[in-house]
Amino acid sequence: MTSMSHQYLAEWLFSDAEIQKILDSDQAKDLGNSDPTLINTRGTNKNNSTELIDINQNGFTGYLLKVSNPGRVRVAATRYLGKMGERAEDIAAVTGAVAVINGGAFNDPQGNGSGGHPQGILISRGRLLYKDSGVSTYDIIGMNQRNVLVLGRYTLANIKRMGIRDAVTFGPFLVVNGKPAITHGDGAWGIAPRTAIGQTKDGTILMLVIDGRQIGSLGATLKDVQDIMLKYGAYNVANLDGGASTVLYYHGQIVNHPSSPYGERHAPSFFIVK
Repeated sequence: MTSMSHQYLAEWLFSDAEIQKILDSDQAKDLGNSDPTLINTRGTNKNNSTELIDINQNGFTGYLLKVSNPGRVRVAATRYLGKMGERAEDIAAVTGAVAVINGGAFNDPQGNGSGGHPQGILISRGRLLYKDSGVSTYDIIGMNQRNVLVLGRYTLANIKRMGIRDAVTFGPFLVVNGKPAITHGDGAWGIAPRTAIGQTKDGTILMLVIDGRQIGSLGATLKDVQDIMLKYGAYNVANLDGGASTVLYYHGQIVNHPSSPYGERHAPSFFIVK
């Protein structure tokens, strides 16, 4: 049910009510909003190091990028917003980023579109580039002016008041204020390529990508992602767009193996490391 093209297999065997009951039973809990005051980013601008760690577990492989200075982490958007997305290496070339991962939600019903239409909210360098119409609150995965990763649901007025400089929309939130959201089951999103972003209490940003839908790496559950991030000290973690979108560009090359049969997917938003 979490795939774009194989849902009919489940629908052959189970009723809609049965499918929904199974999905609901293992969902990540809603732990509310993160508390930015619990993260200490003082002095983090003195260390600009990054470290790429191989992730190799039973059933999947991937990479974890540790960014010591959270001030280097921003959101970048396609130059063709509303028309066409861009690839990670395109974003790196334009912004001068040393690392890029895919970001927030976008409208692409068939999985092979242009990737130019974000969903939720999109903020880059303090500029509101997109927001859904007809809603009063937005789920944000963002960075504030203190370089703290902020997770939560807020009105636009609150987002401005909190000084959110960069943000996208996706979910679920897997760790909030040190508490794991999945304590039963695997998160109910199946096995797939994954992208996630998190932050430790000392301000270090963690960017995780897991390959999937290929020989040697079938993919990870949300619980797998949560557990890996907790292992490396994450205090807040959000799941980002995964599947065919999952990508990590680092120092001049794509280091993971995107799963899309059409090649690397075009997307409207990315988290970058300058």
